[in-house]
Parts: sequence; structure tokens; C-alpha cells
Amino acid sequence: MNTQNWLLPDYLSDILPAEARRLEELRRRLLDLYRQHGFEMVVPPLVEYIESLLVGEKDTLSLQTCQLVDQISGRSIGVRADMTPQITRIDAHLLNREGVTRLCYCGNVFHARPAGLLAEREVLQIGAEIYGYAGVAADFQVIQLALESLSVAGVAKVRVDLNYPGITKAMIDAYPRLKSVQSTLYTYLKDKDFTSLVALLQQYPDMPPAIQKGLLALPTLYGSVDVLSKAKTLLPALEGVEKGLDALQQITQALKGYDVSIDLADVTGYDYHTGVIFALYADGWHEALVRGGRYDNMSEVFGRARAATGFSLDLRKLASGLPRAQASKAIKAPWSQDPELVQFIKSLREQGHIVVEELPNSALAVDEFIFDREVVLDNKQWILKAI
Repeated sequence: MNTQNWLLPDYLSDILPAEARRLEELRRRLLDLYRQHGFEMVVPPLVEYIESLLVGEKDTLSLQTCQLVDQISGRSIGVRADMTPQITRIDAHLLNREGVTRLCYCGNVFHARPAGLLAEREVLQIGAEIYGYAGVAADFQVIQLALESLSVAGVAKVRVDLNYPGITKAMIDAYPRLKSVQSTLYTYLKDKDFTSLVALLQQYPDMPPAIQKGLLALPTLYGSVDVLSKAKTLLPALEGVEKGLDALQQITQALKGYDVSIDLADVTGYDYHTGVIFALYADGWHEALVRGGRYDNMSEVFGRARAATGFSLDLRKLASGLPRAQASKAIKAPWSQDPELVQFIKSLREQGHIVVEELPNSALAVDEFIFDREVVLDNKQWILKAI
């Protein structure tokens, strides 16, 4: 026997009974929550033609997507690394609706490489998207639903981090020479590498002072919602900048009572997101639990541009920081074809009890259940007895 047969590839793991039950219960609660908010569930396939999967964050998805050749068509297909492009395709092409559409989903995605040292390569992704509405109200609605998702899961003291990458884009558009180095510029901003940022901008002596001042201010514009007032004095009066600050102002006002922070240098997904982006954090998890934001017109590749905003989260990562799943109380019963016993067990299960029948000449081996009662025969009648 090959002693390596039981080993799994790196960054993959099995989900054992109690944890698997907890994940399924969490999945059901969240999908029920989304349905209560009017979201319709869709289930796309695990693999698609590669062209359909590599939309949005193309560079990241290309590295994360496992590719293979379809034995039927001969075309390249990929195992999805993110479900959002698939949901966008369904809205744009299959449903083809004119009005506002709300869709939710849940399924496994696979990453060719782990996203981090502690990350799994197989992710149980769940999320919700709103298509066909460009206003800030839709952005707030998905943030509110994301917050409610964590509340349903039992996560307390959630922090909301907001940004609008279009603010940086507006300044780059105002001085197009920066487009050739925008990837480097965004890296310096995300890392808050002020020294490198200064050195980069000094290479453009003809840059308008207001643009230079605004870009140099971005790494300092993070913290409480008061940052927005400071930003209005430091950033140039460009239409894209003002639009972004106004959108963030509206959302922070709607999120009164929550722990909200702003980070205008966090330009994650700058080539993908077109409006407000957000991330939700909580104590006990080393990185964001939920990420989302606006990604208008990504569906243009499917022949129909639509406004879009949404979020997703990894259920396995969410569950990893929650208290350990507890075993369930259960009833032990003998196995028999006695019609009265069969009916008695059936009635117990219909009442919601867990009943495990012990097969002849065997012992029960379980981790998921704690047997606190058993079915016994007493005076020719089947009854429940405490263990």
C-alpha cells in the first residue's frame, strides 16, 4: 500500500463532520438572509471557457486560474477562481433584464496559488450582487447586507474600511503622462511608501502642482471619517475627485453607529473597481472577512454594459475564527425491523430529533453527536430513557 495515498496537495484540506455541519448551517442562514432581501440564487458551472473567467481583475485571475483543454471542443477552459465574472455573465447575457437585478450565489472556487501563507486554495465563496443601478443607494445596500451577514454568523465589533479608487484615477487622468507608470504608482500608494512616491513624481517637473500635492497627500489620508474633510482641502477640485468624496460622505453618514475608517491610498482593484470599495474586518481574523465594491461595465465583455456592485466572502475563513462547532445531542436506538420501533424512530425524527440506529454486533463511533438518551423496550413498549 502506498503510504502517501492519504496526503493532500499543499494548501488543501478536508472538512471533518462537526465543521462541515457548521459550514452548511451557515451557508443556509446566509442564503436565506439574501432571499429575504430579494436576492435570487444562481448556480454557475465549476468550469468555463477561459475567456469568460478572465474578466475584471484579469492579471490576478490569470495567475489564480487553473487552465486545461476541453476534450470536446479543443478550447481552453478554466476552473473558476472567482464567481463574480460568472454572475456578471448570467446577468448580462442569460437573464438580459432591463431593471435592477439582485443575484446571490455560493460555491467552491479554486486558486492555483494560495492567496496568503494561511490561505486555502479551495475557497467556499458566497456573495451577493446588484446589477442595473448606478446610485450610491445600491452601494450602501450591499455594505449593509455584508454587515448583516457577519452579524448572522455571530461576528461582533465589525470595522468597515472604505475607499474610492476613482479619486486616484481622476488625478492620473488629469496628467496622462502618469499612465505609463500607474502600476508602480499604485503600489507605492498601497504600501504608503512616501519616499518612493516622492522620487517617482519628481521625474515629472511639468506636473500641475495641485495634482502632485493631491497624490502626495493620499498616503496620509487614512483614519476616521474626519479624513474626508481633510481630503477636500488637500485634493484637487476635479470632477472625479469630488464625485468620489461625495459618495464616501453619503455612505459614512448612512453608517452612523458603525466603526468606519477611510483609506484613500488603498487602491486595491484599481483596474477593476469603478466606485466605492469596502472591506470588513473583525478581531480574530488576520485579514478582511468581506471585500466588495462597485465594478460598473465589467459585463461589457459579454455584450451588455451594466452598473454593478456587490461583495463576497469565504465561508471557510469566516468559520475559522468562530468558536469551535459543538457536538449535537442525539438519541441512540437499536436496529430492528419491529414495525412499532420503526414508527417510533420515525416520529422522533419528524419532531426534529437526531436518532442513530446501532447496527447489530457493532459499536457507534462518532464525533458529531453526544448521546444523552436511548430508545429501550420497557414492558413491550418502546420508550425514551436518559443515559
